Amino acid sequence: MAITPEEVRRVANLARIAFTDQELEPFAAQLSAILDYVRQLDDLDLGGVEPTAHVHDAVNAFREDEVRPSPGQDAMLANAPDREDGCFRVQKVIET
Repeated sequence: MAITPEEVRRVANLARIAFTDQELEPFAAQLSAILDYVRQLDDLDLGGVEPTAHVHDAVNAFREDEVRPSPGQDAMLANAPDREDGCFRVQKVIET
């Protein structure tokens, strides 16, 4: 499948990635090669293969829940670079 430089530009714009015009052609060729390689999976006969979620048998090793005392607010905030009213204080990241 041939990916065009315009398709690379469109996807890069959606992903907020800046490419120069000189970078578009090589990226289009590389993405096309990757998709062609992945397309080879369509040629495999997987009729007798059972679907799996993991290569190895995965077993959850959860411990039993037990009530334990918490370290306390002062201990939890001891390494906080900035705090206010018993909470972590962080910089504003969203403009209003």
